[in-house]
Amino acid sequence: MTRRMVYGIGLWVFLAAVALTFTSMALPSWISYTSPTTSSQKPIHVSYGLHRRCSSLSGSCTPFPVYEDCHGEDRYFCSMWRSVGFLMNFSVVLELATFVAFAVVLLGGRSNREGGWKMCVSMLGVVMVCQIAAMAIVAFLFDHDNRFFVGWKLDKSWILCTVSWVVLLFDIIGISFAAKMMPAEDDYEPIPDRR
Repeated sequence: MTRRMVYGIGLWVFLAAVALTFTSMALPSWISYTSPTTSSQKPIHVSYGLHRRCSSLSGSCTPFPVYEDCHGEDRYFCSMWRSVGFLMNFSVVLELATFVAFAVVLLGGRSNREGGWKMCVSMLGVVMVCQIAAMAIVAFLFDHDNRFFVGWKLDKSWILCTVSWVVLLFDIIGISFAAKMMPAEDDYEPIPDRR
């Protein structure tokens, strides 16, 4: 059984993971490339986001993947990249549902707090699995797709997604540990033996 304080701390940790998720989705830098340059040249920088591709050559970001990216030999890459976008968007929807679960448990009575940890931990686990799957697909594409050669790297968004699910894992462990190890709320205190 967990106390209101444990759920409060768990909620703040969860909100930190949500901020990391939103940042990883907003930045167009899951995979990037920066060319080696001499002192007189500006480096060429290209980066892929979930829904945008940015290039220093054009100086702007364009939607990605577009129709041309999803036909012919690139169909597999396009499908996988869109799957990553879907998984990350789905994890945001699940994070909203998890926030509602935390609110119900925190604002509810003692009975909600006694059993609510199972619901919160389950929701956190599903969000974590979605983010792990998205991160793993990007890493797989990075390792196996021909468009990523020497010089390309997994960038900030990928790292933020990884940190986000690790934070969720610590939240799951913390709430579960508190539920199993802490004494019940408003429980009787043992009377010390005066012998």
